[in-house]
Amino acid sequence: MNSAEQAPQVERVEMDELVCWRVRTAQAELLVAQQGAQVLSYQQHGQPPLIWLSEQASYKKGQSLRGGVPVCWPWFGDLARNPQAVQAMYQSGRMIVPAHGLVRGADWQLLGVENEGDGVRLDFAFIEPDNGMPGWPGVSLNLSIRLNQHLQISLTSHNQGSAPAAISQALHSYFAVSDVRQVEVEGLGGSRYIETLEDWQERWQDGNLRIGGETDRIYLGLPAELSILDPGWQRRIHLKTSGSRSAVLWNPWVDKAKRLSQFAEDAWQGMLCIESANVLDDAISLAPGEQHSLSMTLWSEPLAD
Repeated sequence: MNSAEQAPQVERVEMDELVCWRVRTAQAELLVAQQGAQVLSYQQHGQPPLIWLSEQASYKKGQSLRGGVPVCWPWFGDLARNPQAVQAMYQSGRMIVPAHGLVRGADWQLLGVENEGDGVRLDFAFIEPDNGMPGWPGVSLNLSIRLNQHLQISLTSHNQGSAPAAISQALHSYFAVSDVRQVEVEGLGGSRYIETLEDWQERWQDGNLRIGGETDRIYLGLPAELSILDPGWQRRIHLKTSGSRSAVLWNPWVDKAKRLSQFAEDAWQGMLCIESANVLDDAISLAPGEQHSLSMTLWSEPLAD
C-alpha cells in the first residue's frame, strides 16, 4: 500500500435527513453524525463492529439514533434522579423534561478535520440555541474524536460563565458483542453499584459481570479500565476512561426490547451498553473558568489460544 492509500479519508455523506462523516484509515472505519456529534459505528478492518448501531436506526433531524455513542449532557437519564445541584440548574418551564439532557438531537458544528500521522481527528462544538441553554449559560461543550489504532472520544465542558455549574453526563456507548449471554465484563469486581431495577438498592459486585436478564446498573468508584471478554468473537474489547469513575451498564433483554423505538425484538442479543459517565456521586461541579474532560479510549485484541 502506498502513502496515498494509507492516508486517512474523510467523506461527507447524507443519511436520510442527517449529515454524516465517514472516516477510513488503514486500520478502521468510522461513521459520525454531525447531529449530536454522535459516533454511529466503528469497525476495525477484518473484525466485527466494536460499536453497535441498530439496523432500525432512524436518521431524522432532532431525534437521537439508537446505537453508537450518544452524548448525554448536561444531565444523564431522568433529571429527577440526578443530584440536587444538577436539578437546580435547569431553569426551563417545560412540563416534559427530556431524558439524557439537551444535546443528543441538537445541531453541532464541525470545527475541523486534521490528519495525525496515519490517524485523523475530528473536532465538534455544540451550537447553543438562540434562546440559550436553560440553566447552563456560558458553559461551552466540545467533542474531539481521534481515530488511529484506537478510537478516542473526549467531551470537554468549559464554564466560561460567572457562576458555578453542576453537570452529570455520559458517553452512552453501545458495544457490539456476539451474544450478550456469553460475554463477561471484567474489572467491576469489588465496585459499589446501584441496582436501579430493584428500588435503587446499593450493592457490591462480586467478580466479573455476566448478563442473565434485563440489566440497568450504575457502578461507582470504578478503575480506569474495563474490558468485555467475548469468546464468541474470540476477542477482548478494552475500554479505558479518564475524568470518570462511574459507568452505567445496560441491556434491555427480551421484554423491554419489544417496547423500544428503533430496536428489533432480538437486537438485545448483540449489544451491551457500558456508558462512561459522571453520575450520582461522580457528578461534576465547575467553578467559573474551570473545565473538565470525560474521555474514553477503546480497542480490541484477539484472545490468546
